[in-house]
Order: sequence, then C-alpha cells, then structure tokens
Amino acid sequence: MLEKALHHPIARIITGVVGIFLMSVGINLFIVPVHLYSGGLMGLSQVVRTLLTDYCHLSFPFDIAGLLNLVLNLPLFWLAWRNFGRPFVVRTIICTVASSFFLSIIPIPTAPILNDMLTNCLVGGLLVGFASGIVLTSGCSSGGTDIIGLYMSKKKSNFSVGRFSLIFNVILYAVCLFLFNIPTAIYSVICNVFSNFMVDRSHQQNVVMEVLIFTKDKRPELPRYIIEKLERGVTFWEGHGGYTGDDLRVLCVCLSKFEIDALQHAVREIDPNAFFIVKKAVRIGGNFTRHLG
Repeated sequence: MLEKALHHPIARIITGVVGIFLMSVGINLFIVPVHLYSGGLMGLSQVVRTLLTDYCHLSFPFDIAGLLNLVLNLPLFWLAWRNFGRPFVVRTIICTVASSFFLSIIPIPTAPILNDMLTNCLVGGLLVGFASGIVLTSGCSSGGTDIIGLYMSKKKSNFSVGRFSLIFNVILYAVCLFLFNIPTAIYSVICNVFSNFMVDRSHQQNVVMEVLIFTKDKRPELPRYIIEKLERGVTFWEGHGGYTGDDLRVLCVCLSKFEIDALQHAVREIDPNAFFIVKKAVRIGGNFTRHLG
C-alpha cells in the first residue's frame, strides 16, 4: 500500500516530511539529551553548536544545529541538481528546511527520557534510521550525507547510503574523540551503527528484486512498459507450459522493491492471467542503475 501511494508526487512529499519529523523526534528526544551526536552533516552541525555554546560561550534563543545543517547543505543542493534532477532537488530542499524547522521547535528534555545510555542509543538510532529510510523511499532526502551517499550508490551498485554514512561518521567521531571524551564517541558510534543498519533495511531502493513473468500475451506492451516506464532492462524467451503444452513467453527483470507495485499493476492490466514469481533481496552485478525517485 505504501509503495502504491508513493507513486503520487504530493504523497511523496508528505511522506518525506513525516519521516523528517520522526527523525527530528529521535534526535531531540533521545540523542541530544544524552549529549551524543547523530552523525552526518547534522552531527557535524551539533559539534559546531557545542563548540559555539560551550567553548565560545555564545547563547542562542533556539537550538541552532538545524540552522547550521541547512547552511552546510546549500552547496550539496547543486550536486543533487546536477545528478538527480529538479523534482528530487525540490523535495530535498523541502525536507531539509522541514528538518531545520522541526529540530528548532521540538523541545529537548532537560533530562534523558530513558535512564540507560545504551537504551537511548538503541531507540534513538533505530528511530532515526527508520525515519531516514522512509524519507529515501519516498524519493526525498534530508540532505547532507544522504545526497553524497545516493550519488555514490547511483554510480556503484554495490554501494549504499548507509555505508557512506558510516565512513563519514568514522571521521566525525574521531573528531569527537579528540574534542570531547571516549564515552561520547563510543556511544555515538553505537547509535549510528543502529541507525545505518535500519536505513539500509528500510530504504527500499536498496532492496533488489528479481521477477519472472509467465504470460501467453506476446504483444510488445509489457516489455515496452518495463523499458520505457520503469527504465529497466528485460530479457525474455519462449517457453512451453509443462501441463498444457501451450506456448508462452517468460520475461525476466531486476528492479528495486519500490518499483514492484507498479510492475505488478501493469502486468494485471495487460494480462490478468499472467503468472509471476518474485525473488527478494537478490545480488546483482554489472549495469544496474539505482532509481532515486
């Protein structure tokens, strides 16, 4: 149901903003109160905020981490414009502005909601990662390392957004280790391991599916739909039904989990009697483009 709804542009933006809200809740309610850093450009913004408030003794009427994150994202919008197109950039700008807004208005508790540090890492990390996956699946982005990670995953099929975020955060937490203390760095790393694990599980463009379609309809409509509308390659061969002996066509296509609903709808429209097999989480090599919405 979610995949079908997200094929509508307005639904994508709404879902992306909802994901941003959940992400902001995870950061402000579970990560910030225990003095941890969420990672990515947001984590970098939090480090800069700490330096400005604790070391430079500057005061601000609201948490400026969200505003700093927006400023740091400005040059990355150009990268997104060049590689992902205008609709993606518009959705990213909306979500990034929404992120700055939510992070500024959601109150940060003076004391942690959960007493145990590790529990805060688990809950905060999983919530932020799940929300990030929702944002990416909706064809949006919260900006920052998401944009660079999406760019890398588009260029290299074996690369993921979570993997790039993990590399960036290793560098970030090395800085935290130098500026702050060992527990802060270690627990922040734990939080982001949970977060990146959830991102790669909930970001449906990362899940590659193989579909075999068995149809007696040999018209070109279905292969043309796969090639032109889904922008996927398709291989087909002639076969024979083992029970009926009837001639049929077998089509094979690899696509992301996000695109499955559209393909199944097209198959039902073109040939309601077609039989198809879906194999989840297959590994692929060669030329396979990740579609980002």
